[in-house]
Amino acid sequence: MKRPKIRITLVERRGTAPCHHGHKVGDSWDFDTERGRLCPMAMHVAFVYADILRYGGSIPGQPAGRAVFACPDVDTLNVFQLEVCA
Repeated sequence: MKRPKIRITLVERRGTAPCHHGHKVGDSWDFDTERGRLCPMAMHVAFVYADILRYGGSIPGQPAGRAVFACPDVDTLNVFQLEVCA
């Protein structure tokens, strides 16, 4: 069984400081080939959601194939979305 592709997109910034890694709303990464470009703090959170989605799970309260999560940096508070790509 082939693993589905996962796309990570920065969709919103709610914090008071700019992203310390330089990410901006609208930036997007392929989980398999570009995740090294994503801030390690955000990637730490994204990895769990990507595994759930990739292997057929779903996140309670979120649409199938999608997960929204926040970076753990309280000053920046970037909001990311993961999506399973067809």
